[in-house]
Amino acid sequence: MSQRAVKCLVQPGDGTTALIKAIDSAKKSVEILIFRFDRREIETALARAVSRGVTVHALTAYTNRGGERTLRALELRLLEAGATVDRTAGDLVRYHGKMMIIDRRELYVLAFNYTRIDIERSRSFGLIITNRKLVEEAGKLFDADCQRQPYTAGSPIFLVSPVNARKQLTAFIKGAKKELLIYDPEVSDPEMIRLLQARAKAGVNIRIFGKMAARGASLEARPLPRIRLHARTIIRDGSQVFVGSQSLRALELDSRREVGVIVGDKAAVARIAKTFEEDWAIKEQAPVSEEEQKDDGSQAIPAGKVAKRIAKAVVQNMQPITPVVAPEIGLRAPEMEAAVKTAVKDAVKEVVRDFVENAMEHMDAEGK
Repeated sequence: MSQRAVKCLVQPGDGTTALIKAIDSAKKSVEILIFRFDRREIETALARAVSRGVTVHALTAYTNRGGERTLRALELRLLEAGATVDRTAGDLVRYHGKMMIIDRRELYVLAFNYTRIDIERSRSFGLIITNRKLVEEAGKLFDADCQRQPYTAGSPIFLVSPVNARKQLTAFIKGAKKELLIYDPEVSDPEMIRLLQARAKAGVNIRIFGKMAARGASLEARPLPRIRLHARTIIRDGSQVFVGSQSLRALELDSRREVGVIVGDKAAVARIAKTFEEDWAIKEQAPVSEEEQKDDGSQAIPAGKVAKRIAKAVVQNMQPITPVVAPEIGLRAPEMEAAVKTAVKDAVKEVVRDFVENAMEHMDAEGK
């Protein structure tokens, strides 16, 4: 892949400007995959594109817990503007990928949503790609999901969950010889943690921004200082980088639609690695002022108490569970209990995360 085939977006930064510029440059088509969206400037750019004869096709997530009303309202506004709007199927837990294709010649693979909190208040990344094969592969995925048809992976560097992401990320991590620099809000998948531990034992320097499951305590992980983390990014040996929407956790590898890419563009890798080192150089979390606490919902809310209240409410509102496993499967009671506990814990954490993220986006939208 040539050096000019990839450009990098680093957030907080110019994400909105870059996306609007891309939409304004479209001559024939804009195809956009949407999970969360509150940037009216981008919506206006999509409407402008329709008005000059560009085909705008939006594929929106069938569910966005806590934010569905906003998403459905966006669909109506896009339809009124003359765009084509499809909704993803309901066969996966969530359709969480973020990408945009311009004229089937330029691909935007993003780790951030089209929201103010992700673009202006969070560390995240995006890649702008003109490599023909990757653009074609992204178009194939977009068409398949719009038509609710199965997608078959056609490129080892275009990563789609749950199709090939686990396999390709496993190979990517296994290939590390010297260093892995990781941004990931939650590293919890047992297989991935064992793989990272194996690479560490082999002498690979591994540093992680984000939360590490207890079983990965031997790995060096720390919270990102002073800013919200919304990146899923891995830099390998200073020569390749993965950017996408997949965390190293089972849910995002095996049960959801996530989209990512692996590229070896020197300039893009260098820029993301430089950002990582600058973040890592901040040794301690600087104190947050009272004014900043008011301005950032993630700091102002006592997260632990809120999470417990939400979890309690979720449990209280659960419907009775009917038997779904036939006795002949032969699962032992301890195995079943452990599996159910893990599944319920993950589900509750997912609801809590959705609630907090939607609350913060709502505050941003209201100008608070």
